Amino acid sequence: MRMGPATLSRNMTVVQRGDDLVLVNSVRLDDQGLAELERLGTVTDVIRLAGAHGSDDPFYKQRYGATVWDVAGQRYFEGLDFNKGRTYFHSDHALGGEVVPPLPGARLFRFSTEPPEGLILLAHEGGTLISGDVLHHWAEGREHFNWVGRVGFRLMGFIGPHQVGKGWLDACKPDPAELASLLELPFVHVIPAHGDIVHGDGPEKYRPAVAAYTEKRRRSS
Repeated sequence: MRMGPATLSRNMTVVQRGDDLVLVNSVRLDDQGLAELERLGTVTDVIRLAGAHGSDDPFYKQRYGATVWDVAGQRYFEGLDFNKGRTYFHSDHALGGEVVPPLPGARLFRFSTEPPEGLILLAHEGGTLISGDVLHHWAEGREHFNWVGRVGFRLMGFIGPHQVGKGWLDACKPDPAELASLLELPFVHVIPAHGDIVHGDGPEKYRPAVAAYTEKRRRSS
C-alpha cells in the first residue's frame, strides 16, 4: 500500500466455507496470487471492516461478482479526509448488528466512531479476532515497507508490537470504555489488517495499549 512517498503492508484474511471464500480486509493480488486464491475456492463475499480501507473491494466485485458488505455508517471515499472525499463505490449490504450473514456463527463488534469501525470474532481455535485499523501488530515493520515507510512510521509511533492503531485513535477518538470492552470478547488470537498474526493471549497483550489510551484521554479531559 502506498501513502504519499511511503509504502507499507496490509493483510487480507480469507475464510473458507466449503468451496466458498469470504475475503475480509480485501487486498488486490497479482495474477499469481489470484490463481492461488482461485485454487482455494470461489470468492463469494467481501467484508470491509475499516472505515478508511476498501479500495480493492470494487475489483473483487467486478472480477467475481462478489457480494460486498461494510459496517453500517461507513462510506467509500477518496483521499484521507473522511468527510470531504468523493464517494467512489457502494456496498451491497451494511452490517448493523452482531450477525455476519456470510460467516454463520461469527460476531461483529462495532465501534460507534465516525466513521464506524468493525471487528469480526470467529470461533476458530478458541476465538480469533479479525481487525481493521483498531488492533495492529507491526512488531518490526520491514516487509513491504520502503525506507520512507520504515523510518517515518517508526518516528510517528506506528511501529511496535500489540498496538491500538495510532492513526485510528487520532482520527476517530473512540470512547475509552468502548475500547476497553473489546478486550472482554472471548478471543485468544488476532489477525490484524496491519502487521503479523498474534498467536495467543490476545486480550492481555493489548491491555497495556488500551490502558495507555485511557490514561491519555483522562489527562486531557
